[in-house]
Amino acid sequence: MISRIDLRGNALPEGGALRDLLPRAEFDVAAALEKVRPICEDVHHRGTAALIEYAERFDGVTLERIRVPAEALAEALETLDPQVKAALEESIRRARTVHRAQRRTEHTTQVVPGGTVTEKWVPVERVGLYAPGGRSVYPSSVVMNVVPAQEAGVESIALASPPQKEFGGLPHPTILAACALLGVDEVYAVGGAQAVAMFAYGTEECAPANMVTGPGNIWVAAAKRYFTGRIGIDTEAGPTEIAVLADETADPAHVAADLISQAEHDPMAAAVLVTDCAALADAVERELEPQVAATKHVEDRIKPALAGRQSAIVLVDGLEQGLKVVDAYGAEHLEIQTADAAAVAGRVRNAGAIFVGPWAPVSLGDYCAGSNHVLPTGGCACHSSGLSVQSFLKGIHIVDYSRDALAEVAHHVVTLAEAEDLPAHGAALKARFGWKVPGQ
Repeated sequence: MISRIDLRGNALPEGGALRDLLPRAEFDVAAALEKVRPICEDVHHRGTAALIEYAERFDGVTLERIRVPAEALAEALETLDPQVKAALEESIRRARTVHRAQRRTEHTTQVVPGGTVTEKWVPVERVGLYAPGGRSVYPSSVVMNVVPAQEAGVESIALASPPQKEFGGLPHPTILAACALLGVDEVYAVGGAQAVAMFAYGTEECAPANMVTGPGNIWVAAAKRYFTGRIGIDTEAGPTEIAVLADETADPAHVAADLISQAEHDPMAAAVLVTDCAALADAVERELEPQVAATKHVEDRIKPALAGRQSAIVLVDGLEQGLKVVDAYGAEHLEIQTADAAAVAGRVRNAGAIFVGPWAPVSLGDYCAGSNHVLPTGGCACHSSGLSVQSFLKGIHIVDYSRDALAEVAHHVVTLAEAEDLPAHGAALKARFGWKVPGQ
C-alpha cells in the first residue's frame, strides 16, 4: 500500500541531492500556466460574460450573475446544522486569538539626535480570498483566509468559491454560512484560474484586488504565478503533505491514522513517515490496511495517494538523520512523535507547521488549534511561511531628519554617491547646503 525508501547505512547527501531521494508529487505549474493564460486573458477582455461561460463549461452550471445574493448567505447561515455552526464559531474564536496576537505595531528608531526611522504597518487595501470546492467542501479555508485578513485590518474582503450544480449554481452552503458568520458579504460563485483572473483584473461586478490568497488546484496555482507582480499572492499551493518524524515511542495506530487523514484529501496528497525504527514501520503498515478499509474515499483518493510516488516510509539510522531528512523535505505539516518531542521540534528549520507529540495531530491544526492551515507545500517551507496577519500587511519606512542631523552625515552620502558614479545624488545634498557639504 505504501513504498519504502531505505537511507540507512550511508552518509546522507547534502542539499538538492537529498531532496531528490525523497518522495514528492509531480506538480508541473509551468505546464499548467500555458493552459490558464488564455482563460485569464479572456476574463480580462470579456469580464463577467467569460466567467459565466466558464461556469457552464467547467462546473456544469448556468449562471445569470456571479455574485452571491445576500439572501443566499443569510439562508445558508439560518439552515446551518447547529453543531457545525458551533464548531465553526469555536474555530473562528481560536483563530482570532492566535492571529490578533500577530499584529505588528509601529516602531520608531532614533538613529541620531534629530534623525529617526519609523516602520509602520499598513494593511493591503483589498484582498480576494479563494475557498476551494471540488472533491470536498472547505469552510475551514474560509476561516483561515478571512480571519488573518480581518485582524490585519483589511477594509475590503471578497471571497470566491466554485459554483455547485447540486446547489443551483451557488457555492456550497457551508461555505456561504462560514462567510456569513465572519461578516463577509461579497462572495462570488467563481472557481479555478478564472477566479484569480477576476480578482486580478476586476470585472463589471467585482473590483480588482491587490492580493489573492487561499489554496486551490493546479489551475489556481498557475493563475497565481501568471499574475505575480500584478497582485500579491500567498503561495502556489500544491498537493497537501504530511510528514511524521517518529521513533519507537510512537503509537503506530496514531501514525497510520494521521497518514490516512492527509491521503483522503486527494490522490496526489503526500503521506511520509520518517523513522529509525523498523519495527514501527512494520506496525504502521499493518495498521494501514484495516484503517483504510474502515474509512471513506478509499479507491478514489486514499489508496492512490498512499501508493503514489509522493508517499513513502523513509528509514533512517537515527534521530539526527531523521531531522536532516525532514528539513530537506520541508513538509507542509510535520508531526513529531518521538521521545522529548518538544525539544526535537525546536530543532526543525523547515516546515509549514509543526505538531508536537501524540496529542497534536494535523487534523487539530486544520480546524481548531488556532494556527493557520494555509501553508507552503512542495518543499517551499525552506523559504516561505504559512498565511498570517503579516501576509496582509506592508511595512513602510518613514524617514525624518532635521537639518543638523542631515548635515552630520551629508559628506558620507556625497562620498558614496560619487563612488557609485551618481553625482546627481550628491548634488541633491549640496543644493541644501549651498553646494558646500559640511565635512568636505
